[in-house]
Amino acid sequence: MIEYENLQKLNKPFFEEFTNSFKATLNSGWYILGNNVKQFEKQFATYCGTKYCVGLNSGLDALILSIKSFDFPKNSEIIVPSNTYIATILAILHNQLIPVLVEPDIKTYNLCPNEIKKNITKNTKAILPVHLYGKVAEMDEIIEIAKNNNLKIIEDAAQAHGAKYKNKKAGNFGDIAAFSFYPTKNLGALGDAGAITTNSDEVYEKIIALRNYGSLKKYNNKYIGFNSRLDEMQAGFLSIKLKYLDNINKHKRQIANIYDTYLSDNFAKPEKSTNYHDVYHIYNIRHKKRDELQKYLLKNLIKSEIHYPIAPHKQTAMQGLFNDKYAISEEIHNTTLSLPISYFHTEKDIMKTCEVLNSYLKI
Repeated sequence: MIEYENLQKLNKPFFEEFTNSFKATLNSGWYILGNNVKQFEKQFATYCGTKYCVGLNSGLDALILSIKSFDFPKNSEIIVPSNTYIATILAILHNQLIPVLVEPDIKTYNLCPNEIKKNITKNTKAILPVHLYGKVAEMDEIIEIAKNNNLKIIEDAAQAHGAKYKNKKAGNFGDIAAFSFYPTKNLGALGDAGAITTNSDEVYEKIIALRNYGSLKKYNNKYIGFNSRLDEMQAGFLSIKLKYLDNINKHKRQIANIYDTYLSDNFAKPEKSTNYHDVYHIYNIRHKKRDELQKYLLKNLIKSEIHYPIAPHKQTAMQGLFNDKYAISEEIHNTTLSLPISYFHTEKDIMKTCEVLNSYLKI
């Protein structure tokens, strides 16, 4: 069986270092906002090329606090791709703001700049580009649109650790960026974890307070805050894996190249361009008989996943919020299929997957 993901196999190369880090943290007696968190924040900010990083409890919290830090008026609108993962939209709703779903580019799955322009109103306060699957959005045009309309840019970089657009890394384009370190991410923790990156002194100070009950000084609460702190254990594990992130991304890019080379063009494969350095958190293809194809793969002992099977506007929790139809989003959600592309997969695994996929076309 070729598994889609196996976190034990994925993390096995780091077990010895994880164990040493765990023991050191355990023996330190300091488990919240200690040296591990400070060290990781410094390292990840340097990696992304930003001035600051703040470690948080999860990627969703990173999105919620990112939006919260700007104090937008109630019912302000934030533009977001219609095909994003639900967390991006939840973060807007938790801030009592209005998500405006905008159709993506069918080739890149990221926000289409022309569609952004069509959806800006007097109530629009921010653009929230999602670097989906590990490909950075078309940031030059998005930055220009934001500048011309006095809008904030909040990056959802949850799937884009180390991804680049024109040689600049995700997390360093907007006013603030949110990252997730969910265990399956290219930079994954051994539990929930997240962070924000920013170059703004003001935003940094506010996030530092918001994550810790709204307090910059103990027992002095400046803001209505949260309890959303990256813990010392996870920070230690993340510092270890960060050293290997470029190797992890390189491996996934090599796997993607095998798919690109040997997989039939009858499958819609990820768009490639010299402007992009994709890190393939997910390698997705599209096919009109996606469900049948997935069953065929499993019959041939290859597991796959669907990211994501239900379009956000069709979720039960979202009923009554969106009146428009989103044809491109629905096309993506109805046809997308995610193929094995983990750090533990071998070239043999991927060649076998290509062989089985191509054989499906001959049925």
